[in-house]
Amino acid sequence: MAPQEHGDYAAADAYAGEATFPPFDPTYFASQLFWLAITFAVLYVLLSRWVLPRIGGAIEERRDRIADDLDAASQMKAQADEAVKSYERSLADARAKAQSVAAEAKADADKKIAAEMKKVETELEAEQDEAEKRIREMHEKALAELDAIAAGAAAAVAARLAGLEVGEDEAAEAVAKVKE
Repeated sequence: MAPQEHGDYAAADAYAGEATFPPFDPTYFASQLFWLAITFAVLYVLLSRWVLPRIGGAIEERRDRIADDLDAASQMKAQADEAVKSYERSLADARAKAQSVAAEAKADADKKIAAEMKKVETELEAEQDEAEKRIREMHEKALAELDAIAAGAAAAVAARLAGLEVGEDEAAEAVAKVKE
């Protein structure tokens, strides 16, 4: 490329001084407004028919999904609360049942103990009565034998000390007189 001459610059400077920026040139205002209107209409139609409905649908779908998730979460929370209440009820029922079983077992044990105590007491009373009866019999037998022993001892003492021979009947009469 050959260097431009000084004159070419001068011609360009002259043209530049006379020409205006094309968007600001009033001769082109009508065509610019025409293409602005067409471009605006096309963009408006594209946005209103395809883009905005898709964006609105996505927003609506997301809102519905969030609402469904919140509903599901509240249902799960309600189920969990119900499960906790059911667990607490069954736990309380089990505790009450355990307490009633323990109370019944204690009452049964108390009844058995009372019955056994009564049985043992009656057996002990019967044994005590029988023992007292045997003691009385033995006492009476001992007393009966005591008189005979005392009579025999009195006869032996009289024979040994006084040299008297006393019969058993006489000695028994003497013991009876002393006893009165």
